[in-house]
This record gives sequence, C-alpha cells and structure tokens, in this order.
Amino acid sequence: MINLEKNEQRLEKAVARARENNIVIPTIAQMKDPAKVPEKIKAKMKKAGLWDFDPVNLFRISWKNEQKMEGGLYGGVNYIELPSSLTGVRARIVAMTGKWFPTGCHKVGASFGCLVPRLVTGQFDPTYHKAVWPSTGNYCRGGAFNSKLLACQSVAILPAEMSRERFDWLSKVAGEVIATPGCESNVKEIFDKTWELRNTREDVVIFNQFEEMGNHLWHYHVTGGAIAELFESIKGENGRLAGVCFTSGSAGTLGAADFLKEQYPGCKLAVGEALQCPTLLENGFGGHRIEGIGDKHVPWIHNVKNTDMVIAIDDNDSQNLVRLFNEPQGREYLVKEVGVAPDFVEKLGYLGISGIANVLCCIKMAKYYELTENDVVATVLTDSAEMYHSRIDELREQDGEYNTLAACRDFNLHLASIRTDNMEELTYQGKKRIHNLKYYTWVEQQGRTVDELNAQWYDDNYWTGIHRQNEEIDRLIEEFNERTGVLASL
Repeated sequence: MINLEKNEQRLEKAVARARENNIVIPTIAQMKDPAKVPEKIKAKMKKAGLWDFDPVNLFRISWKNEQKMEGGLYGGVNYIELPSSLTGVRARIVAMTGKWFPTGCHKVGASFGCLVPRLVTGQFDPTYHKAVWPSTGNYCRGGAFNSKLLACQSVAILPAEMSRERFDWLSKVAGEVIATPGCESNVKEIFDKTWELRNTREDVVIFNQFEEMGNHLWHYHVTGGAIAELFESIKGENGRLAGVCFTSGSAGTLGAADFLKEQYPGCKLAVGEALQCPTLLENGFGGHRIEGIGDKHVPWIHNVKNTDMVIAIDDNDSQNLVRLFNEPQGREYLVKEVGVAPDFVEKLGYLGISGIANVLCCIKMAKYYELTENDVVATVLTDSAEMYHSRIDELREQDGEYNTLAACRDFNLHLASIRTDNMEELTYQGKKRIHNLKYYTWVEQQGRTVDELNAQWYDDNYWTGIHRQNEEIDRLIEEFNERTGVLASL
C-alpha cells in the first residue's frame, strides 16, 4: 500500500510553499476525466504553453490534451490507428500518443503519481528535501518537470549513454543531473547511485519508479481508463479488446492492464523487452538500444500474475524503423510503394524508439493469435521521434544517407517480415518463474522482504488494495488545495 500517513509539521511547510507559488494540484479523477477540471483553471490554461514551467500545466497531465503547443484545453483521447498496409495484420492496432503531454512524454503522469502523495501528506518537505528521480530517461524528465511546477528541488539520474536531447533539457531544469555508467539496460548502476545518495545525504527522497506504487496506481486509473474509453469509441458492433502490449520499462504502464483485464476479462497482456537483453523471456542479460524500457531485473510494481505473454523485440528493428518513419525518402517509399496514406505518414513522428517497439509487440501478438479485423490491440507511444533526432543523426553518420533502396530494405526486413519468434505465452509456472526473479533485485539488494514478495503473488487484496487508494489520495489533494486557498482565490 502507498503510505498516506501525515506529517503535519512538514505538511504546513508544503502548504505554505504551494500558496507562495500559486500551485493548485489536480486530482487523479480530473486527470482521468478533464470535464471535472474547474473553469477557472481552464481559463489559465488558455494563456500557457504545453511545456511552460507554469503550475497550471499539472492539469495537462492527461491523455486528452488538445493537440496544440500553446493555449490548448482538452479533447478526446489522443491516439492513432495504424493501417493494415503498414502493420501487415488484420487486427486493428491503436496507440495512444504521449507527444501531447508536457515534456512530450507520459512519464509526467508516473512521476506525479509518485511525488504528490508524499507532498500532500507532508512526507516530502519542499523547503528541505530534494526529489531524486532514478531513470533510464523520460521518467527523470517528467520528475524534474513536476518538481519545477510544484516548487520542489530535483536530482535526475540516468545512464550516460542516453540521448543528447535528454541531457540537454535536464541541464536546464533539474537542480542536479547525475550520469551513471552504461546504457539503457544498466539499471543496477542507477540503483547503486540512489543507495549512495540515501546513505550519504539526509536531504534526499528517492522516487524509484521501479518500486513506487504511485506509478502503478496512476497508470491503472488514468492510462487504463483512457484505453477503455478509446476502445469503446471505436469498437463498432463486433469489436473486442483482444490485448494490450507494453514494453516493460518501470512496469508502470502495465498497471493499465490490471484495469483493462477487470473491464474486459478476455483481454490479454503482452510485455515486451529487448531481444538483446531477454530478462523476462530467458532470465538473460546484455545491453540494448531501445531507450525507455530498461531491464536486467523485474520491477517491483509489475503484477506478473496478470501477464499472459512475453515478447522480445530486436533493437535493430526499432533503430532502423525510426529512420524509415522519419527520413523523407522513407516516408515517400511508404506512400508510393506500400500504399500508406500520406496524411498518416505525417503522424509517424509520434513514434519514438520505444513506441516502435510497442507497435512491433502488437504486430507479433496479432500474428500469434491470428487476430481478425474485429480484434483491437492497444498500446501507448511513450514519447515521439522528437526525443531521438540525435539518434537519427548518428545512424545517418554510421550508415550513410538514406535512399529508396534503404527504405525498401528497412520496411521488408524490419517490419513486413516480423515473425512470431522470441516470444512465450506464459503458463502459471512461467509467470511464477518471472515473479521469482524479483527476489534477486528487491530482497537481496533493495531491502524488501520475502513476505512482501509472497504477498504480491498469493494475496488477492495486495493489488486491489492499492487500486482503491485513488479516492483517499484525491481527498488529500482536495484538502491540500483548500488549505492553500489558491483555487478559491482565482
């Protein structure tokens, strides 16, 4: 359960800081359904840009933001549906787009879900504490952004080999930026740095996305609710939600599947990872280049018992497709030779590298289960190609200028020929094997207990109890806003 015990002395300091900075905090219910956002807040949103460091942008932590960079309000769920001419499968593949969140990534929601419960209970004192955001990239960006909006100090931790765009942006936003050794899959090195900070500094609070249940809870309600709403709007007469596919990462987004499997009992969850580091599939190890998905461990917040399938994606597929989808010659090939509509090709920039991996997982699931046009498979595009221009430049320098021949090769080799290899439909024992892998990270290294580990597997109330905490958190947020008086004074 998320600890919601109050520290009144620190809470008063947090209230005063919010009052000084005109901060109003949205509820989880408002993020899920922006119709509940007060009109006074919407009036302020009309004057703010999507990425502005303005507290009103806390209310833009939603899948329903209007698709504009300045003064946007709300609309329907932001998504794209990928055409069969591109995917090669009959099933309908839909992907919610993270581009229209502040920072261009849905990780602002995950970090909000971790920080705000501590803030509104007084467990985090913004006048003293620094929020530490250990991450493989986007989570620490979201954490630094939310910290700025909530008048908190932040420390971002991420691997040194992440994209230049991330470091450039963080250097202007986070109070401290710490680069740990390695690449996307070097998560243990991040954990080691957080323990070093925890043991040497009293002023830090670690928000480890891999174990913070606020991450899971936010996605359960907000992302799960958005996918359900999207499906209901497009399903037609005979449609069914056949499955959802998410790369593992912190496992926060997987919380949405818990919600969806309750609403649609036939829905299956596939969890993706890099073939070059097949942790879930083969208890494996290695390094890979699919930024944003991490590995070499099973996140504490992954409800493994709810996972139906594991799918490994070759990082060469994601790397080459990011060029195909964004180089002018690649887009021209898709229009002229593949038959993809020109207006859709323009939307391919919504797919970042991990988003491409998510889509490839959907294709593999659709092929494995032989899904039809009545089946919907849903996923998310965590961020967009905007975060990877430097990676495209590196590939251009490495492989040369792009041309029609390269586009033909990449489409046929890395998309049209995707097969149902390197994947496993999980039995009960298969799920238990993956769950047991948590022991080595969380019990041996991170201070969790065997009893806690067993409770995740055997106690039916473990996860549902967390899911019900949204109402108490929302009550605490509303109480906090009343104490600051900011909303009432607008």
